[in-house]
Amino acid sequence: MMNIQGIMKQAQVMQKRMEEMQEKLAQEEVNGSSGGGMVSIVMNGKFEVKKLNIDTSLINADEKDILEDLIIAAFNDAKNKVDEKMQNGVKDVTGGMNLGGLKLPF
Repeated sequence: MMNIQGIMKQAQVMQKRMEEMQEKLAQEEVNGSSGGGMVSIVMNGKFEVKKLNIDTSLINADEKDILEDLIIAAFNDAKNKVDEKMQNGVKDVTGGMNLGGLKLPF
Protein backbone atom coordinates (compact mmCIF):
# COMPACT_ATOMS: atom_id res chain seq x y z
CA MET A 1 0.00 0.00 0.00
CA MET A 2 1.40 3.41 -1.00
CA ASN A 3 1.78 5.90 1.73
CA ILE A 4 -0.18 9.15 1.53
CA GLN A 5 2.95 11.31 1.67
CA GLY A 6 4.37 9.50 -1.35
CA ILE A 7 1.16 10.02 -3.30
CA MET A 8 1.03 13.72 -2.37
CA LYS A 9 4.67 14.19 -3.40
CA GLN A 10 3.97 12.54 -6.77
CA ALA A 11 0.92 14.78 -7.25
CA GLN A 12 3.01 17.89 -6.52
CA VAL A 13 5.69 16.80 -8.98
CA MET A 14 3.04 16.11 -11.63
CA GLN A 15 1.41 19.51 -11.01
CA LYS A 16 4.76 21.29 -11.40
CA ARG A 17 5.51 19.40 -14.62
CA MET A 18 2.02 20.26 -15.91
CA GLU A 19 2.57 23.97 -15.22
CA GLU A 20 5.96 23.83 -16.97
CA MET A 21 4.38 22.09 -19.96
CA GLN A 22 1.63 24.73 -20.16
CA GLU A 23 4.18 27.57 -20.02
CA LYS A 24 6.25 25.94 -22.77
CA LEU A 25 3.18 25.32 -24.92
CA ALA A 26 2.05 28.94 -24.49
CA GLN A 27 5.31 30.02 -26.17
CA GLU A 28 4.96 27.62 -29.11
CA GLU A 29 3.14 28.54 -32.30
CA VAL A 30 1.28 26.37 -34.79
CA ASN A 31 0.18 27.15 -38.31
CA GLY A 32 -3.34 26.18 -39.37
CA SER A 33 -4.37 26.47 -42.98
CA SER A 34 -7.24 25.89 -45.36
CA GLY A 35 -7.97 26.22 -49.05
CA GLY A 36 -4.67 24.61 -49.99
CA GLY A 37 -2.77 27.21 -47.97
CA MET A 38 -4.67 30.19 -49.36
CA VAL A 39 -5.72 31.10 -45.80
CA SER A 40 -3.37 30.51 -42.88
CA ILE A 41 -3.44 31.37 -39.20
CA VAL A 42 -0.60 31.30 -36.69
CA MET A 43 -1.83 30.55 -33.17
CA ASN A 44 0.00 30.12 -29.88
CA GLY A 45 -0.65 27.58 -27.15
CA LYS A 46 -3.06 29.96 -25.45
CA PHE A 47 -5.29 29.84 -28.55
CA GLU A 48 -4.38 33.45 -29.40
CA VAL A 49 -4.23 34.18 -33.12
CA LYS A 50 -0.91 35.86 -33.84
CA LYS A 51 -1.07 36.18 -37.61
CA LEU A 52 -3.62 35.83 -40.40
CA ASN A 53 -2.60 35.52 -44.03
CA ILE A 54 -5.12 35.61 -46.89
CA ASP A 55 -4.09 35.04 -50.49
CA THR A 56 -5.01 38.14 -52.51
CA SER A 57 -6.87 36.00 -55.05
CA LEU A 58 -9.54 35.40 -52.39
CA ILE A 59 -10.25 39.06 -51.79
CA ASN A 60 -13.38 39.48 -53.86
CA ALA A 61 -16.67 40.83 -52.56
CA ASP A 62 -18.57 38.12 -54.46
CA GLU A 63 -16.66 35.39 -52.59
CA LYS A 64 -17.09 36.77 -49.07
CA ASP A 65 -18.83 33.60 -47.82
CA ILE A 66 -16.04 31.37 -49.13
CA LEU A 67 -13.38 33.54 -47.48
CA GLU A 68 -15.22 33.47 -44.15
CA ASP A 69 -15.52 29.67 -44.32
CA LEU A 70 -11.80 29.32 -45.11
CA ILE A 71 -10.83 31.56 -42.18
CA ILE A 72 -12.96 29.46 -39.83
CA ALA A 73 -11.43 26.26 -41.21
CA ALA A 74 -7.87 27.61 -40.79
CA PHE A 75 -8.63 28.68 -37.23
CA ASN A 76 -10.05 25.26 -36.39
CA ASP A 77 -7.04 23.55 -37.98
CA ALA A 78 -4.67 25.60 -35.80
CA LYS A 79 -6.80 24.97 -32.68
CA ASN A 80 -6.76 21.22 -33.33
CA LYS A 81 -2.96 21.31 -33.60
CA VAL A 82 -2.69 23.18 -30.29
CA ASP A 83 -5.05 20.61 -28.69
CA GLU A 84 -2.91 17.78 -30.04
CA LYS A 85 0.30 19.33 -28.66
CA MET A 86 -1.43 19.83 -25.32
CA GLN A 87 -2.59 16.21 -25.14
CA ASN A 88 0.88 14.97 -26.07
CA GLY A 89 2.34 17.17 -23.33
CA VAL A 90 -0.13 15.78 -20.81
CA LYS A 91 0.85 12.23 -21.79
CA ASP A 92 4.50 13.11 -21.24
CA VAL A 93 3.77 14.65 -17.83
CA THR A 94 1.59 11.79 -16.62
CA GLY A 95 3.76 9.07 -18.13
CA GLY A 96 0.78 7.87 -20.14
CA MET A 97 -1.21 7.25 -16.96
CA ASN A 98 -4.96 7.15 -17.57
CA LEU A 99 -6.55 9.81 -15.39
CA GLY A 100 -10.09 8.53 -15.85
CA GLY A 101 -11.20 10.80 -18.68
CA LEU A 102 -10.04 13.92 -16.90
CA LYS A 103 -9.79 16.74 -19.43
CA LEU A 104 -6.35 18.29 -19.00
CA PRO A 105 -4.89 20.77 -18.67
CA PHE A 106 -7.24 22.21 -16.09
